Amino acid sequence: MGRTSDARNKILTAARSLIELRGYSALGVADICKAAQVPKGSFYYFFESKEALALAVIDEQWTEQKRAWTRVLGDETEPLLRLRALFEETQATQHAGQQSCGTVSGCVFGNLALEMSNQAESVRQRLQDIFEAQIDMVESVVAEALSREDIAVVDTREAARAVIAQLEGQVLFAKLYNSTQRLAPLWANCLALLGARTPQKTAIGRD
Repeated sequence: MGRTSDARNKILTAARSLIELRGYSALGVADICKAAQVPKGSFYYFFESKEALALAVIDEQWTEQKRAWTRVLGDETEPLLRLRALFEETQATQHAGQQSCGTVSGCVFGNLALEMSNQAESVRQRLQDIFEAQIDMVESVVAEALSREDIAVVDTREAARAVIAQLEGQVLFAKLYNSTQRLAPLWANCLALLGARTPQKTAIGRD
């Protein structure tokens, strides 16, 4: 049983790394098996298709990201500071990836949304569900900030959607330019999007 589980994990790890570096369409099952160092039969034992593997990679990534976002956004600090911490963690994650492989990998969800949303309905729906869940998490923080009169927004749902869209867009630029400095404006942009009344009170040490 241990070997079986290990083979599945190897395939998932290899697929995730290859998707980040090369995208989904350019990959073949043979490429994934070679990187995972498992026989092709092992792939089809666990996954009925490459699309099924992509869904498993998405789910694994979301499990990790949701845990990290829950930790950051569920902190007891002021709501706007929690959002800034989320941006800083995103930048740190992208920078660590760049240091490891030489390029900014971007967001797996955003990358696959651009590449596969018009090709695979199951992937499109799964990604849509994840982005809506992200919006849910950010909206709760935005609503708290609004109740404190730290911000001025009309619709907390749409404000949260704008924050997520801005985050995804800046990560996309970071990937395109291969520079995590493209993520530096996240905080200032967020304050502008939310109509923060007194941003100087929400600023933290590092700029």
